[in-house]
Amino acid sequence: MIDTDIAVVGGGIAGLAATARMAAVGAEVLCIDPAPAAEESDDLRTTAYLQPAIETLQAAGAWDAMAAESAPLWTMRLVDAGGPQPMVRESCDFTAAELQDQPFGHNVPNRTAKQALRAAVGDRLLDGRTVASVLRREREAILRLSDGTQIRARLVVAADGRDSAVRQGAGIAARRWDYVQRALVFAVGHEAPHRGVSTEIHRTGGPLTLVPMPDREGAPCSAVVWMVPAAEAEGLKTLDNAALSAELTARTLGLFGPLQILGPRAVWPIIGQLASRVIGERLALVAEAAHVIPPIGAQGLNMSLADVETLARLVGEARDAERDIGARTLLSRYQMRRWPDMAARVAGVDVLNRFAMAKAQPIRDLRRLGLSAIHRIAPVRQLAMRLGMGASR
Repeated sequence: MIDTDIAVVGGGIAGLAATARMAAVGAEVLCIDPAPAAEESDDLRTTAYLQPAIETLQAAGAWDAMAAESAPLWTMRLVDAGGPQPMVRESCDFTAAELQDQPFGHNVPNRTAKQALRAAVGDRLLDGRTVASVLRREREAILRLSDGTQIRARLVVAADGRDSAVRQGAGIAARRWDYVQRALVFAVGHEAPHRGVSTEIHRTGGPLTLVPMPDREGAPCSAVVWMVPAAEAEGLKTLDNAALSAELTARTLGLFGPLQILGPRAVWPIIGQLASRVIGERLALVAEAAHVIPPIGAQGLNMSLADVETLARLVGEARDAERDIGARTLLSRYQMRRWPDMAARVAGVDVLNRFAMAKAQPIRDLRRLGLSAIHRIAPVRQLAMRLGMGASR
């Protein structure tokens, strides 16, 4: 039997961040990850971290190593190309300099983030094993692992993904809906420098986003998240690199010049999901165990790190006051602080995605008018930027 304050279930970026951040407030933490230690790969997928998330990663002791291989995001450019002809109808830049003297955030390769977080977590990580059962009682929780190890903790943090076994075992319902979309995710090289501009192009079927990456072998490159109807994705994923590059160059309206596919591709189903609550006896849900949204506006993992930050601060306050870190009162405060924001952001991204998917020309035109109005009115534009950046804590 191993005794600890907190057991984090799930060793993805959110689970590792939760482990390192809880340790930073003085808690004893163990992270259980079913995956063995990852080997080096040529996977170039990335995640954009906005400033509030970066502050969490700094407190967790992982940001400096991540920043060394990141690309700053100074401008968010929204392009409407939803007319009858494939051409730019509206292009609106939202610039960080209008709000602050630092970028909106940084884009970081996922492998870099995991390496940095694993280093911050150190020997608190128990990898290559799964959680066989969780027994939650009034004063403690007992976790039995696949190798027979037992862990006694005062708080369990479920960071085990959208199909969270811990959430299901606790009887917490989650509403899920399918957009019948897929996201193609990969990296591209291009001639035109990105200059720290993240470009989101809207036509129909879903947004096509190119996010700045650090130069590769001296050439500009970007991460691509291309959301399309599921049927279209089936055809695109069978194309060879040359054909996919040509198709993507056409879809991006030549804004970056000819594009070259770099590294492997991934295809992800796009769903929405929201847990009915994010707490149980000795249990808190974070990240995709609590909420799943389409990859729009860099909200997903940034919401997850807001969960982590909120819970870590509550745990730190309880420790300082010598109170129980898994008490119902603490967990109720976590529920009140996070669930309303989760629900609002899930609903907001749902509306944005459905507008992006729209094929009807009147809806495309309405989307363009709304974008233009938000961008043209300075107080509204600045409010939109603050809402996009600021995950509540």
